[in-house]
Amino acid sequence: MLQHYQAALQLLQQGKYEKALVALEKLLASASPEISERCRMYIVACHRQMDKSKLVFDSPEERYDYAVSLLNMDYYEDAREQFLEILAEHPQADYALYGVAVLDAITGQAEESLENLSRAIALNARNRLLARADADFQSMIDDPRFTELLYPEAS
Repeated sequence: MLQHYQAALQLLQQGKYEKALVALEKLLASASPEISERCRMYIVACHRQMDKSKLVFDSPEERYDYAVSLLNMDYYEDAREQFLEILAEHPQADYALYGVAVLDAITGQAEESLENLSRAIALNARNRLLARADADFQSMIDDPRFTELLYPEAS
């Protein structure tokens, strides 16, 4: 039993998600409750990885909407990956920079958030107004650099 579990995990680590999925599903029927729970978790991971490779977007805006949905579900690394994909193909996509700035603020990366937000504002001044009302920047409120960036007329 343990050997089959380890073999399934090895397949997962090798990126052979379909084979890992089959192996994990076979284990579910006879595994202990603890192993069953882990199998279920890895089965979900297999499905996510397999679904990820099937994603096709008609526009960068569509990818952005998907990234925001990931962000809202707390899948931060997946969201970051999507925002960065947009920026790799469209370096001037201010909305993707804004998304990364939000993500950075949520994950406590103040320096990166300020840098990305500054770049987003430089590309599109409307982002300054959005950030003023965006609760996702709550952690940045007491940072004077954030205030200067959002209210330059007060300086």
